[in-house]
Amino acid sequence: MKTIKDLNIIIPLRDEEEQIKTTIDLLNKELKNFKKDFIITLIDDYSRDGTWNLLEKIKNGNSKIEIFKNEYKPGYGNAVRFGIEKNNSDAVVFFMGDCSDSPKDIISYVDYLDQGFDCVFGSRFMKNSVVEDYPLPKLILNRIANNFIRLLFLIKYNDVTNAFKAYRKDLLLNFKPIVSKHFNINAELALKAISRGHKYKVIPISWSNRKKNVSKFKIKEMQNRYIFTILYVWIEKILLQKDLKKD
Repeated sequence: MKTIKDLNIIIPLRDEEEQIKTTIDLLNKELKNFKKDFIITLIDDYSRDGTWNLLEKIKNGNSKIEIFKNEYKPGYGNAVRFGIEKNNSDAVVFFMGDCSDSPKDIISYVDYLDQGFDCVFGSRFMKNSVVEDYPLPKLILNRIANNFIRLLFLIKYNDVTNAFKAYRKDLLLNFKPIVSKHFNINAELALKAISRGHKYKVIPISWSNRKKNVSKFKIKEMQNRYIFTILYVWIEKILLQKDLKKD
């Protein structure tokens, strides 16, 4: 497996006018000595505030920034899918606009990709993980959902729903059709990689709750979507295992 030459950090955004400049500054600070070429792709997912105007200002004169408007229907998953289709780099990291995950961990992700892993997944719930200010109701539901996934797929990875992951480009292109239109895409991509026998690495990461604005994740809206995605990939795994298994 070849080492990757360049990296695309894809960040879907909705109404992140107050936060995105800070997120980009933190990314640039942590990656200033990064030995790979990288680009930050910012995808505006139908923001209703001044996010797009701010992105245009940020892009001006910055060769490491790309900006797009999501051309599919609104939804985090649709913005991610749009970003995958626009990607030209060897590998992709999906990163949240609120910078709840630590940019430092991106370097570890790329190190493991260079060691031959097809994808790298972060876990907020393993030894050496650092989690700050996780809302208790969400934490309880997160643990219930992820333990259900572990049992259903017979895997050890305990943070499948987390968004912060890295994939080689070719891997993502083989996951079509991508059916998730919202945050459930985080589970779909990871479970497809695992179920199809791709080599993956799980590492501890740092996470802290957003300091500005409010989360776009709504539990009541997402629960049925996650159930559909999980069962969809599980049924695919059971019925089409030989067809989908990595050579």
